[in-house]
Amino acid sequence: MQSFARGLGVIRSFSADAPRQTITQVAASTGLTRAGARRVLLTLQSLGYAASDGRLFWLTPKILDLGFSYLSSQPLWHLSEPIVEALVAKVKDSSSIAVLDGHEIVYMLRVPTRKVMRVTLGAGSRLPAFSTSLGRVLLAGLDDETLQALLRRHPPQALTEHTLTDPAALLAAVHQARREGFAANDRELETGLVSIAAPIFDRAGRTVAALNVGAAYARDSVARLRQEVLPELLKAAHDISALLQRT
Repeated sequence: MQSFARGLGVIRSFSADAPRQTITQVAASTGLTRAGARRVLLTLQSLGYAASDGRLFWLTPKILDLGFSYLSSQPLWHLSEPIVEALVAKVKDSSSIAVLDGHEIVYMLRVPTRKVMRVTLGAGSRLPAFSTSLGRVLLAGLDDETLQALLRRHPPQALTEHTLTDPAALLAAVHQARREGFAANDRELETGLVSIAAPIFDRAGRTVAALNVGAAYARDSVARLRQEVLPELLKAAHDISALLQRT
């Protein structure tokens, strides 16, 4: 199991900032010895998950099989796509589904209309949970002890001048999402973005995912999203939950 953990660590060391690395660089970023990093890289190469020119190593498209194994094992994503597409057609704004992974959200499905964010989001993209509408809906499904522990371990960073970073204010925002059954985000992630999100429940009533609609701030406001988009969003989240509960 230690070898397996080391292999995952090496895979995670590759990123947009480090797409190609030497053995020395992988060893430094993972805490492995050079010999240990070399063994893992050569194993990944022999399995087809990595390639090398003799000096640099990089991941191959086959590595996506690991992520798609998760996606294909979950019926939610296949069931929800037509509903999300219909929601986007009605509200004329992008919509996404995400799940919670620690203090971050992970995008599982995204149906865009226009580009409203500087970063390109797709399945597997991660964002801070406390600073997103999707995240606050998902965090609302946790107990307060877990929430406070997450805040202590991962204090939110200010991403814009509007980002909430005060722990008490963040807990209040999550509690509000829990009471109201949705969460709104007003330029906390990006100055040009507003969004609103609702939970998706499994048959036990647990929040397993969240659905949102995001819009450009120059064109929309949170007030408009609440008034015009929220009813459609809640209906779509309810429909996805109902499908999930029948599987």
